[in-house]
Amino acid sequence: MEQRTAEDRVLDAAGGLFYARGVHAVGMDDVRDASGVSLKRLYQLFPNKERLVTAYLQRRDVWWRDRLATHVAGEQDPRRRPLAVFDWLDGWFHEPDYRGCAWINCYGELGATSAPVAREARTHKESFRTFLRSLAVDAGLPAETGDHLLLLAEGAIVTSAIVGDLDAAAKARAAAARIVD
Repeated sequence: MEQRTAEDRVLDAAGGLFYARGVHAVGMDDVRDASGVSLKRLYQLFPNKERLVTAYLQRRDVWWRDRLATHVAGEQDPRRRPLAVFDWLDGWFHEPDYRGCAWINCYGELGATSAPVAREARTHKESFRTFLRSLAVDAGLPAETGDHLLLLAEGAIVTSAIVGDLDAAAKARAAAARIVD
């Protein structure tokens, strides 16, 4: 099996399992079974579970940010783009496999014991913050407005996942609209 194909299969399988069940609940045997990649090959690609988790988070970051950016770019009015973030979050929260933020979930499981996982979580959150700050500036608002939007967005993500409030993004959007307007 070609390296890229095997790596993709492993990351697809691990990503689905980690997001659905959590990192601790998924063993390398589970990833092997779901990917169809031998355990020997799996360990050649990812010598330990920590490396697999960080690769999963890096890959998910690209997927997550691309989806968000594409949605926001569809809003023609730069002053409405910060609010489009919350519209996208609302759609994400209503997806059938939604289980909260992968980085918060992994950080909660491993952040205290895995510097690479903690670093991936921080990198993702900082990228989200930078994105929101750029949207604020493009909308003619102070960059710090992006920090306020980040707190609202992150609060909505946590609330939707933990409390099960699928309308958390709409509620956060209403607060964001007051800030933006």
